[in-house]
Amino acid sequence: MGRTIEVLEGVASVPRDAWNALVGEASPFLEWEWLASLEEAACVGPEQGWQPRPLVVRENGRLVAACPLYLKHHSEGEFVFDWGWADAAHRAGIDYYPKLLVGVPFTPVTGARFLSAPDFERREAIALLGAGLRQLCDGNGLSGAHVNFCLPDERDALAGDGYLLRVGLQYHWSNAGYTSFDDYLANLRSKRRNQVRRERRAVREQGVVTSVLRGDAICDEVFEPMFRCYRMTVDAHYYGRLYLNRAFFELLRERWKHRLCFVVARRGGEIVAGTTNVVKGDAFYGRYWGGLQHVRNLHFDVCYYAAIEHCIEAGLARFEPGAGGDYKFLRGFDPQPTFSLHYLADPRLARAVERYLASERADAAHTIEVLRRHSQLKPV
Repeated sequence: MGRTIEVLEGVASVPRDAWNALVGEASPFLEWEWLASLEEAACVGPEQGWQPRPLVVRENGRLVAACPLYLKHHSEGEFVFDWGWADAAHRAGIDYYPKLLVGVPFTPVTGARFLSAPDFERREAIALLGAGLRQLCDGNGLSGAHVNFCLPDERDALAGDGYLLRVGLQYHWSNAGYTSFDDYLANLRSKRRNQVRRERRAVREQGVVTSVLRGDAICDEVFEPMFRCYRMTVDAHYYGRLYLNRAFFELLRERWKHRLCFVVARRGGEIVAGTTNVVKGDAFYGRYWGGLQHVRNLHFDVCYYAAIEHCIEAGLARFEPGAGGDYKFLRGFDPQPTFSLHYLADPRLARAVERYLASERADAAHTIEVLRRHSQLKPV
């Protein structure tokens, strides 16, 4: 049979164990349960402009490499913003959509984008899949392929091989061997340390208590109010997008509870706010926040302080709270670069974007350097 590369109809069409064998210890958001649940709950699909088309490599019929691939008809839910590129393409008479996207829908979290079996050479898998993406674009009149929030080895393997490199930044918290939350506070500069204490105290004075529920400790009845918390945040902002639905939360309850970590805020026994988070290995991933009642400073306590406290108690090494939010920097989250790769089939558009990216990369490097010099953590 030899080696074949093919496009499938969705991750749900791949046997769970076969897909997860490729994921291994990589990002939890690559696991079959997460990606297939997005498909089965109709969070992604043709009507949403996210058509799942995973690209897979088989050797003698066995799945040896793959990437989560989507045919996109817009740029929503990606967090690596290319609307400016789409506008430039339109003005040049180039059809920007549809395009290909390698990544996890609605999830700005760095992780492997090219998966391979443990006994299959990873660099070869990256090269095969990278070339396959270019061929899909060129053979089907697609404007390009975009690989968002990829790993450094994927960056190094493909940057310059027809792919353009983009650098962004996020704010991550690192566990410097803290033994307690007070230990973390002691490592903050005094102004920020006092601010954190005031904010946590204000929450308690309003009669709110936070708790952390993880894995089997999460009772089924909590999922409904946690979905309502997520929905509340979406509905409260004009830019909010209801990417997820109740059916998706139900599928997570059935098949993925072991990865979940809810930070729940209660007042008088009633849930008033919470965050849906994910834990795998030594990493804590902050995802969906929502408040059902207004409580001053509760966002900071639930989204950051309670999560940091849990990371310290559970011995987790890092906390990635997602995209955006300079206020994270003020609370001891330091900047980290993020990477994406972009193949643009039209050489005119590729040249224009490359000029822009060269300047953007320099700006990102300068910003990260300055922010690190002004970290809210004391120098060690």
